[in-house]
Amino acid sequence: MTATPDIVIIGSGIGGATLAAGLAGCGASVVILERGERLRDSPQARNARAIFIDKYFRTNERWRDSRGRQVQPSHYYCVGGNSKFYGAILVRYRREDFGEKQHFAGISPAWPFPYETLEPWYCRAEKLYKVRGTLGEDPTEPFHSRPYDYPPVPDEPAIAHFRGKLAANGLRPSSLPLGIDIDAWLARGQDPWDAYPDTTGGKMDAESCGLSAALADPDIRMMTGARVERLELAADRRTVRAVHYRQGGELKVMMPKLVVLSAGAINSAALLLRSGGVANSSDQVGRNFMNHNGAALLAIDPRRRNDAVYQKTIQCNDFYFGEGGDTRPLGNLQMIGKISADMLRSSVKFVPRPVLEYIARHSVDCFVMSEDLPDPESRVTVNGDEINLNWQRTNVEALRRLIAVVRRRLRQCGYPIVLTQRYTEENPGHQCGTVRMGSDPSTSPLDTFCRSHDHGNLFVVDSSFFPNSAAVNPSLTIAAQALRVADHIRTTLA
Repeated sequence: MTATPDIVIIGSGIGGATLAAGLAGCGASVVILERGERLRDSPQARNARAIFIDKYFRTNERWRDSRGRQVQPSHYYCVGGNSKFYGAILVRYRREDFGEKQHFAGISPAWPFPYETLEPWYCRAEKLYKVRGTLGEDPTEPFHSRPYDYPPVPDEPAIAHFRGKLAANGLRPSSLPLGIDIDAWLARGQDPWDAYPDTTGGKMDAESCGLSAALADPDIRMMTGARVERLELAADRRTVRAVHYRQGGELKVMMPKLVVLSAGAINSAALLLRSGGVANSSDQVGRNFMNHNGAALLAIDPRRRNDAVYQKTIQCNDFYFGEGGDTRPLGNLQMIGKISADMLRSSVKFVPRPVLEYIARHSVDCFVMSEDLPDPESRVTVNGDEINLNWQRTNVEALRRLIAVVRRRLRQCGYPIVLTQRYTEENPGHQCGTVRMGSDPSTSPLDTFCRSHDHGNLFVVDSSFFPNSAAVNPSLTIAAQALRVADHIRTTLA
């Protein structure tokens, strides 16, 4: 079976869905190929044991990590992609993140354009994803040419108390920019949204926002259960001729004028490599894999219960650009969704449940992350259908120092016990960098509009294109660039 739409988009996560929304009304016929299906509401959608212990929604795939072990990654194949489970933090890169920065482990490279180029597209992405936030609280916040359309998600009483403690001890906590309709979310159940799937539309994810806007256009349609197996080049190897995918056990082909690959930094690289090295004359596809160095910190005050439901409303960037006189960046501190005993059990196997329940009742739960620098030996490779993820962590000294300074400050705020656990290779939630963009075709597979230097009708639009990882969540930056690329494609189609 062969079809010939104008544009094929592979993947319905933040990159693909947002780009499709940006193409709405352009008159081109667009098909989105998504390997998964729509998530349906179920008891498991709000069940911590199902999500964190049974891993009910995760892929059954096994990848090989840097030590050759098979691991089950925290990866989800469904309409909306990993955004269905994300923490809904939609924060801009800092202006300085677009420039070259000196870190403990070396240089973080500059983007091929400055913050000001992406700023208007950040505004449009915030509007599309209905971001709730406020300006003026965070001293590292870059220039915004328009305010948020919605006020921030309110702190619960226990978190308002925590915010006050931070401020009283000289820190500058600020409200997290969030894509969440808190009333709609809590109407389904009194649960946090962080790492929980959105099955009712309360979370502003790729399905509820990006795809919703795109599929309102009758020229844009989505096919689910359609797993792309390879891209085929034309005889001159200058264009992608065909997209080969399998649906319902049947091998099918599409021959579009233009292809947009948006399968995520790991899977996009894997698909290009499986296709015989498409877009890889630079030998950079799969290389420079980055994923934030992160750790969870549980701040415990045995004298005070934390009765928050969702908790995730505060960030703190006091150490983003260093501490004291040292200007080497440390990173970001933000809340995570309120933990439970079942969440703790998923990573701490042998602690008695009453102890876990006590910790969960008395902890305020935070996440710290530091920038991971690009390394060509940190890479995605493939062995047939198997993905090998050889993540070579860099800049871990920044995370070590960030953990130390945050632990110290939390104790000063009245939390005498601070438990720490670093994130592992099974959690590539902030994956990026494997098909990076740049001005030089010898060192980057993509140009500044995410078009392949090698093939004029191929774009890669997900976190693959990131030249650096910065130290904030990537989703809004993916969405902003996707809208910018969509505008560029519209111009070329005109």
